Amino acid sequence: MVKLHKIAGSVMKYLDAFKNSRPALDSEFILIVRGLSAKNIYINEMSKFLDGLVEHLDGKVLEDISDNAAKLINRMDEQIRSKVKINGDTDSGGIMRMKKDLENLNVSTEYRLINLQDVGVFVAMWKDQEDFGPVFVEVVVSDDENTNQ
Repeated sequence: MVKLHKIAGSVMKYLDAFKNSRPALDSEFILIVRGLSAKNIYINEMSKFLDGLVEHLDGKVLEDISDNAAKLINRMDEQIRSKVKINGDTDSGGIMRMKKDLENLNVSTEYRLINLQDVGVFVAMWKDQEDFGPVFVEVVVSDDENTNQ
């Protein structure tokens, strides 16, 4: 659990979103943290910041539509469902629909699925499409439970 906090802390610090950030879910195998970046990140820079974050974490980006991405999304979903009651089935395409739905609400969104050793990370950033206001940040850190046995 400590490694989940360290990774989430590293993400939030990199994006300068640590101050006033708070966990939305904190359990043994999954941690979700939300915050606002204090950096003035423009919409056209969000992708660059996320690419820099991947490098900072020494991680590997998972393609949105891939077996590895689906496995990570399913694992995260199972870990969340073990702590929170959620109606409906797991949907590995839900992240892409979330982005489309946010964009329909005039919100620009960028995200990355990142594979680290024994840990998967999902980081999303979103901001008003008028490029006004703060950048919202959410990070989900999921432990590969199989490595703990």
